[in-house]
Amino acid sequence: MPLQLSSNEHLDYIAALLDDMFRIPGTQIRFGLDALIGWVPGIGDAMAGIASFVIVFAAWRRGAQAVTLVRMIANVLLETTLGAIPVAGDVFHIFWKANRRNYRLLIREKEQPGRNTGRDWMFLAIILFTVIAAAGIPLGLLIWILRSR
Repeated sequence: MPLQLSSNEHLDYIAALLDDMFRIPGTQIRFGLDALIGWVPGIGDAMAGIASFVIVFAAWRRGAQAVTLVRMIANVLLETTLGAIPVAGDVFHIFWKANRRNYRLLIREKEQPGRNTGRDWMFLAIILFTVIAAAGIPLGLLIWILRSR
């Protein structure tokens, strides 16, 4: 039998390595290589984002529902995008933990297929609304300023 590189144990280890391998002494705050790699200017967050897709790829290979896959991708993109903000992004990495979230989604999909899709759709709708507002509000203000001249 060939070695399966995407067993639950391997994926859990990847999530731990990227999100909660280390602990800040005297606290319960944990972080992983994802937060550390983010300190590398220019490519750190991109490299961490690529590593985060290992769990998403495993979910796809296991036949996870499309909404679950899209939610997992949104988790990674959100962490990668906001993680690119200096200092604040690194704090976001520590608290968002996209890999741990995606691992839990993968396990949930295996144990309860098709369940909680309403929550997944709600999460995606909130993300979409936030992205539209983040782009639309400055654009609307710019148009308003240009017209009022």
